[in-house]
Amino acid sequence: MVECAKNAYLPILAATILCEEQVILNRAPEFADVNNMCVILEKLGLKVKRQGGALVIDGANATPRFVPVDTAKLLRSSIFTLGAMLGRFRRARVAYPGGCDIGLRPIDLHLKGLRDLGVKITESHGVINCDATELHGGTIALDFASVGATENLILASVLGKDRTVIINCAREPEIVDLCNFLNKMGARIYGAGTGRIEIEGVARLNGTEYTPIGDRIIAGTYLIAGALTHGKIEVSGCNSIFFASLIDKLRYSGCFLRAKGDKIYLKSPKTLKSVGLIETQVYPGFPTDLQAQLLTLQTVSKGCCVVHENIFESRFKFVPELIKMGANVKVRDCTAVVEGVADLSGAEVYAKDLRGGASLVLAGLRAKGYTTVNDIYHIERGYCNLDKRLIELGAQIRREE
Repeated sequence: MVECAKNAYLPILAATILCEEQVILNRAPEFADVNNMCVILEKLGLKVKRQGGALVIDGANATPRFVPVDTAKLLRSSIFTLGAMLGRFRRARVAYPGGCDIGLRPIDLHLKGLRDLGVKITESHGVINCDATELHGGTIALDFASVGATENLILASVLGKDRTVIINCAREPEIVDLCNFLNKMGARIYGAGTGRIEIEGVARLNGTEYTPIGDRIIAGTYLIAGALTHGKIEVSGCNSIFFASLIDKLRYSGCFLRAKGDKIYLKSPKTLKSVGLIETQVYPGFPTDLQAQLLTLQTVSKGCCVVHENIFESRFKFVPELIKMGANVKVRDCTAVVEGVADLSGAEVYAKDLRGGASLVLAGLRAKGYTTVNDIYHIERGYCNLDKRLIELGAQIRREE
């Protein structure tokens, strides 16, 4: 069973800032990003403790303290504290967020949307200062269906006095999960999963217990691992509809897949066929977070595949490491051309980011000889015990500290 989704858990953790009562989040994953977000919450005065497999969070004594650079740089999702603090305290001061170096990820859409809601914002020396004493509702039309901007605007609006409408908002399952969580606490959010979300402000939120959705990216990673190694695998804990675009690609490559509820079974053929084209898009299109893994599968698939990365322009930093292993990949700007080869060979490689690092581990499963993947702290940001899980599936992996 896959862990709860990192990209659902992080904004939900930030949302606990809005609640003065106790919140219990079940199935808390041991991702480094989740642990770092808990550190941020504690710096803001919330009490956070692990109890069994859950996180118990008490926000009664939360305060709008400064989220400093050394903390914010640990993860991109630190920016979600901005909307939550504005929603509850009407003021916030945060440093610009960090995270993987996968290209420009400006927060201008976040700030423009907040300004449209009456927030006064000044920026200096990498610090964002916000005054939301005149926070009001309104209609915001996003220039791009940004996941982060959609989530931040929701967090800033749920405790408002007016109605807020977000048009051209992102539709990812993780956004739906955030809205379901907030609604369970007493928020009034309508339209999650569509291009138009409406938020009717409420006076307060109540404590609750909640279990976030399963991680579709982890599920997809394990399915691709099964395909790469000509294996059989069953993944559970995540609804297959959340990554239907990947399932379609794997079927085209020659894999047999059977999906029922939250279980997906895959059997890989002896010869994989190139999928021809991979083009990342906002949901429900093909996810950028699975591009590196599927590209890796193409390196040993018969034929040629063109990969267009439309979300993050630096997603191909892992490709030179794949080339060390014998892959035939040519990159120009945001396009990669992959010509399948018979086999990869083991090499010493370096993880450059979370998803690219996981892809190098997958490549090592298929490669002849030994592969050493360095800088695995990137991988641990979004995968729990990846080595142990793969060993349980029959892989030969040794972790060295």
